[in-house]
Amino acid sequence: MGYEERNAWSGLVLSIIAVGIYTALLFAAAAGGPVSQVDWVPLMLWTIGLGIVAAIVVSTAWGLLIRRRDGAVVSDQRDRDIAHLGSRVGQAFLVLAGLVVIVLCAFRVDWFWIAQTMFYGFALSSIVGGVASVILYRRGLV
Repeated sequence: MGYEERNAWSGLVLSIIAVGIYTALLFAAAAGGPVSQVDWVPLMLWTIGLGIVAAIVVSTAWGLLIRRRDGAVVSDQRDRDIAHLGSRVGQAFLVLAGLVVIVLCAFRVDWFWIAQTMFYGFALSSIVGGVASVILYRRGLV
């Protein structure tokens, strides 16, 4: 398993963990009450920030481990094609989330629901794009 494939796997796993943690914290903060009354902004910002930091740390650690073992981190055309296709698949879900957000704005829905739609749209985009990349690494581009 190459460096780029490991990054695809780690990004997928970290995305799932981050969404799970955010959702658990959101429902825990609601404590059985309406979830839309939770102070969601700090939870969301911390989850996003820590998710980015975790992705950087894991990617750097993979790079150091592989460089030490293999001598170099090299991406080839196949890696670039898989990254491109995985990103395109994920972006399709991000576009759908953006369209839903526009509709929610048109109906003047509460900010909580607009933010949650965009957050989970980003998360779904990352997860689906990661799954697509992992499948492409396992099955090939053919």
